[in-house]
Amino acid sequence: MRRDVFQAIADPTRREIISLLSRQSLNLNAVADNFPISRPAVSKHIKILTECGLIMITQQGRERYCKANLTKLSEVSDWVDPYRKFWTNKLNALEKYLESQPKVPAPKTKKLK
Repeated sequence: MRRDVFQAIADPTRREIISLLSRQSLNLNAVADNFPISRPAVSKHIKILTECGLIMITQQGRERYCKANLTKLSEVSDWVDPYRKFWTNKLNALEKYLESQPKVPAPKTKKLK
């Protein structure tokens, strides 16, 4: 099955694995130790991340180490960028509008006894 980056980041566990591996390279057991799910479940997430190109696995002796490949996340950034620009412009326009409005004092509230 062809997987893409968007599928990979759709799952919170996979996002956490990416975050974990972005800080350091870890072997498969060390990755699994960070999650309250079974090792086979973590392996399935690792497999999906590998198929998407977000993780690279290298063999070092008897251990297999996982390393994040964050360049693949540029696909997500490229997709999000037009929306980021759109909402930044809208929020800047709202801020400018609100600053141009006369200041209205807050209504006085009655104290409860």
